[in-house]
Amino acid sequence: MGKLTTIFKDTAIYGLSSIVGRFLNYLLVPLYTAKLSAASGGYGVITNIYAYVALVLVLLTFGMETTYFRFTNKTHTDSRVVYSTTLIAVGFVSLAFAAIVLLLLQPVSQAMGYGEHPDYVGVMAVTVAIDAFLCIPFAHLRQQKKALKFAALKLLNIVMSIVLNIVYFVWMDGKDVAYVFYINLFCTAMLAVCLITEYTGFRWTLDTKLLSTMLSYSWPILVLGIAGILNQTADKMLFPYIYDRSDMHEQLGIYGACSKIAMIMAMITQAFRFAYEPIVFAGVKDKGQHEMYEQAMKYFIIFTLLAFLIVVGYMDILKYIIAPDYWSGLRVVPIVMAAEIMMGIYFNLSFWYKLIDKTIWGAVFSGIGCAALLAVNIIFVPIYGYMACAWGGVVGYGVAMIASYVVGQKYYPLNYPLKEIAVYLLLAFSIFEVMKACSSWHVVASLGMNTLLIGVFVGYILWRDLPLGKLPVIGKYFKH
Repeated sequence: MGKLTTIFKDTAIYGLSSIVGRFLNYLLVPLYTAKLSAASGGYGVITNIYAYVALVLVLLTFGMETTYFRFTNKTHTDSRVVYSTTLIAVGFVSLAFAAIVLLLLQPVSQAMGYGEHPDYVGVMAVTVAIDAFLCIPFAHLRQQKKALKFAALKLLNIVMSIVLNIVYFVWMDGKDVAYVFYINLFCTAMLAVCLITEYTGFRWTLDTKLLSTMLSYSWPILVLGIAGILNQTADKMLFPYIYDRSDMHEQLGIYGACSKIAMIMAMITQAFRFAYEPIVFAGVKDKGQHEMYEQAMKYFIIFTLLAFLIVVGYMDILKYIIAPDYWSGLRVVPIVMAAEIMMGIYFNLSFWYKLIDKTIWGAVFSGIGCAALLAVNIIFVPIYGYMACAWGGVVGYGVAMIASYVVGQKYYPLNYPLKEIAVYLLLAFSIFEVMKACSSWHVVASLGMNTLLIGVFVGYILWRDLPLGKLPVIGKYFKH
């Protein structure tokens, strides 16, 4: 339980910063949707541009975050040389990307559908290049177990962004979408200044032999990452091309805004990953590691199901995050959250091929999942609009998750507590169905019933898997 306790503690820190940060970012969603009406398509532009940013960020880091964790824990490598080599490699690629986009700004902007607004593309190209470079110092903080510094800097960046957005959209009553991207660039630049101690004070060394070995390890992770991020963003990038109608940005904006409500699942997955990944690689040879993987999977599923029920149960409150003219898309929230749960399970399953240095499998699984998602989008978006985007995520992650589990049990068998997990899934699904049946009640009665149902789920967790007496700190008050 020692390592699980460490995971829970670090996940709490990363999770607090992630959840608080995302919550603060949510404050921008009502701001943007209030100032940029659905009909204007402004939020659709933001959704589309940031989908491209997510993909480019994966390309520019090319799997070097995970590779850095793997190689810095190898006994025959100097961790300082690994860190320096990683910084130089990612920094060079990021700088080259920004330079190329700025040199070819007009044709690139035209191809993306923003020929009349090339500043959108130029500003975000520079921003994502800086972001990609900063991913390595942040990975270094995680590797050094500096969770508090990591969390503080992430929150500082978000707070700066919120303040500047409020100044522009509220105090100055601005309505120009371009300022969303200008503000992002400024905050990213300030974050780079705050992280200066993480890439100064040591000798920068590029070990070309080491880099070659690292790239051999990382390129399948890059393919995996591309496929994985396409599972999250391909629908938002392709939507304007597939849904070829005059209201395409309006519809994309509705889908993007409502999907934000479902992003609490992404927060939990991200927080779990930040804490889990360094521990997995650091303790690869430890006894009892298999049991830790198995239990971590169970607890991950338990708490993501709880998050799912909380979001669905309090949708009548959470919907006020976005403006009323976006509410027509709220029906995608449970579907997007289900896809995020599958993505998190897939992430947990992914460690077997990373630990045996067979990352090519990750590329295969993610590629298959991505192909399934693209097929659903291409075939059904012209007919069903953004609802097909939501279901495409479920299909894509579901296929990748199942494939990884089946093959993983052959190469790196783990005895996951499937029966216990199945009980939680059945209970959560049953509660969800009851919530849907009660959704037509008066809002107060519906919220009351949903609270009771969530209490039942929490009660089962405490009774079956998390007795209060075993919890850190508060546990002493429940021991007899």
